[in-house]
Amino acid sequence: MTQASFVKRRYLALWFPWLPAERLARTPRAGRKGSPERPLVLAEAVKGALRLAAVDRHAEALGLLPGLPLADARARVTGLIVADHDAAADQRLLERLADLCIRYTPIVAPEPPDTLILDIAGAAHLFGGEGGLSRDVRVRLGRHGFTVRTAIEDTPDAAWARARFDAACVAALPVAALRLGGERETALHRAGLYTVGDIASRPLSGLAARFGAAAATAVRRMVGDAESPIAPRRVLPPVEVERRFPEPVARTDYVLGVLADLLAEACRMLDARGEGGRRFEAEFFRADGKVQGVCVETGAPVRHAAPVVELFTHSLARLEDPLDPGFGFDAVCLSVPVTQPLAPGQPDLDRAPPPGPALDALIDRLAARLGPDRLLRFHARESHVPERAARLRPGSPSCSWPVPPLSEPPLRPFSLLRPPRLLSNVVADVPDAPPRRFRLGVTFLTIVRAEGPERIAAEWWRRPGLTRDYYRVEDETGRRLWIFRHGLYGHEETNPRWYLHGLFA
Repeated sequence: MTQASFVKRRYLALWFPWLPAERLARTPRAGRKGSPERPLVLAEAVKGALRLAAVDRHAEALGLLPGLPLADARARVTGLIVADHDAAADQRLLERLADLCIRYTPIVAPEPPDTLILDIAGAAHLFGGEGGLSRDVRVRLGRHGFTVRTAIEDTPDAAWARARFDAACVAALPVAALRLGGERETALHRAGLYTVGDIASRPLSGLAARFGAAAATAVRRMVGDAESPIAPRRVLPPVEVERRFPEPVARTDYVLGVLADLLAEACRMLDARGEGGRRFEAEFFRADGKVQGVCVETGAPVRHAAPVVELFTHSLARLEDPLDPGFGFDAVCLSVPVTQPLAPGQPDLDRAPPPGPALDALIDRLAARLGPDRLLRFHARESHVPERAARLRPGSPSCSWPVPPLSEPPLRPFSLLRPPRLLSNVVADVPDAPPRRFRLGVTFLTIVRAEGPERIAAEWWRRPGLTRDYYRVEDETGRRLWIFRHGLYGHEETNPRWYLHGLFA
């Protein structure tokens, strides 16, 4: 068994019982905030009728629950504030809250519509234990106007259930915590099973035979006998380091110095892994809950801190919303989500830097200063058709270009003519011989050497086209050209045309 297999997983569930109502309470529009005198409900159309989709705490105290027809709610309570339910806005808010909770652990999974699951294994000691972490979450989110109920358990399902239901332990949870649906819950009650403990104390084979395999699986996931994976909002990066401050820091220069120290630490970790970073992401957590992020990318894997610090400096200077400490930063996190293998390099005897890394560093600096979308590079594309074999895209190249051996001439010219120039008065032996003589503009050229053909057929998924036969030719003055015949003699064309597509240097 590996060392990681001994780590006991612990999960913290955050349940926001009145998330939609508290979202509206944060909006500046008047008349949206509920009060004990005028509670707030959110309604949506269900099968042609308006029903309550969410309520605030005051409406719930008056007995108004989701699912109740709006007409019945108005009849029970006068002076209701009614708003439209917006599930998409609630989802966006839940995702923002998940980003806020990344300060506690990188593994945060939203459970729509109103719950977050945090994997806190190995993170609770940073906040004085599990109790201290739970208190810190409640206090921090409470300052933002959100009511949150927390629970910590060994499985995500148990944490989710205990955050919702007032139970001392997993065994005391009601069968509704298994999320089996109303019909199965009623059937379990009729069978005398009211809690998870009642079900877990009986053979699960009988439960599966009577209530379906889903019921037995739900119990096993609740008690930890079956896998219960979560889907975190972001994938755990290969390398991640952070620095937390005992008190909020309001000096931006000090925080940037901490970022440089984190980069040096991350580069040491990359060196131990034999890798280099291609993408570096820095997140600055403010005491008021705002999270500011900055990302830089490199054209080649690097594991030296100095050039990455320079890239972050240029990127921060280009931000439309400058890095503002507000009431102070209380944490800085640096992650390297994209890495690649990087073998140690050896400089030449004259210690001259190779041209490739110098060019990549220049492009990285330009992209950081001007913005990655304003700098275009040619990217190789999987196509045999020459004019489609490359395209301009922002950022660094996605794959390496094929490089011929130094002893061999290039197979294709570096630049192509767009569109190819038509050749006239072509003299060539049929069916597959290269031309011996042709006219380019007003000049007649005589070919003394030729190599080919390189046959390129039209791509079958596009509109049908003619086959091309490419030749590398040299005329009597030493000029080297790249020409092609458009069409095959006797098969596709009776008199194919010839074109000049490129010039060799």
